[in-house]
Amino acid sequence: MIKLWCGQIISVVRLELNKTFFSKRGFWIYLLAFAPVALFVINSVYVTRDRQNLARLAARYPMSRAAFNEIIPGLTREQVEAKLGEPYRQRTRNYHRDGQKHTIVAYKYTDGKNDITYHFEDDILLRDNRRRLETLPQSQLTFATSFQFYFLRLAIFFGCVGVFINLFRGEMLDKSLHFYLLTPMRREVLLAGKYVAGLLATIVIFTFSTAMQWWAMLWQFERSVIVDFLAGNGWNQFGAYLSVTALACVGYGSVFLAVGLIFRNPIIPTAVVLMWESVNPFLPPFLKKTSMIYYLQSLCPVTASPGNNMPPLISLLISPTQPATTLTALTRIVFLTLLVLVLAGCMARRLQIKYSTE
Repeated sequence: MIKLWCGQIISVVRLELNKTFFSKRGFWIYLLAFAPVALFVINSVYVTRDRQNLARLAARYPMSRAAFNEIIPGLTREQVEAKLGEPYRQRTRNYHRDGQKHTIVAYKYTDGKNDITYHFEDDILLRDNRRRLETLPQSQLTFATSFQFYFLRLAIFFGCVGVFINLFRGEMLDKSLHFYLLTPMRREVLLAGKYVAGLLATIVIFTFSTAMQWWAMLWQFERSVIVDFLAGNGWNQFGAYLSVTALACVGYGSVFLAVGLIFRNPIIPTAVVLMWESVNPFLPPFLKKTSMIYYLQSLCPVTASPGNNMPPLISLLISPTQPATTLTALTRIVFLTLLVLVLAGCMARRLQIKYSTE
């Protein structure tokens, strides 16, 4: 019997995969999945060109990096030039105040790693602005923030909405679900086949996107930096992000498969789930542990902070909670997934199709 069920599941998967990957309703899912890839590629191209430009300028206008530490406000332009040499660029503008003419001059220097602008007023140094090239730890934090606050909460969430809800609800709207129900196949087997098909599709799409984002993020750095990073904990981080992506598809997929099966209008339950997952940072600790995003974020290798620019009032509303252990997070996600699928299987037994009411 088990062999028969497995064969039926494989047959359903074969039929559903083509519809899932090439569904006209689902092309927007690819946009959600691969939009961050384009952003990381654009950023890497820009930073790479900026790094090459600063390296050329540093070779043309060589200076000692230690000399930057000797520059303090109050020095004259002549003293700065004596220590650093000729700037690679300078700008001058005049203004009048209290009937007197004043001159502001900006000198730009670089050591190949930092771009520094010194501001002089009437030949006296007032301040400096330093722009540092993006470092690998900064890029890791940027990737973690994008992954946890966009990719998990929006891209994968709505991607699973589009794929898994349509597995049943889409066929009801197309008036084609009865072809499955007329076959000698248990409803639970049909549900399992559709779930596996949706799971394969979303895992392939979103893990491939995660991998492309990761390599686009690393592309801007020198080969030696990338090799050292991967030789350390880089591969572990890469595997962790792929695993979290797959687990998000597993968990959210089961929820929205059940939503598409049970509810005639899935918009309201989807909005409720989205709201619950979105307010997770503001929930007390015991309520946080009832959401999927809490356990997914606990498995992420780099913790992404909400941001320094967040309004103080909102920062006060965020309740700090220790992340779940790896074993606890995996156990809870798998348990919730199985529970939802069992409940959906029970509902599938009583599934009746009335296209006139759909």
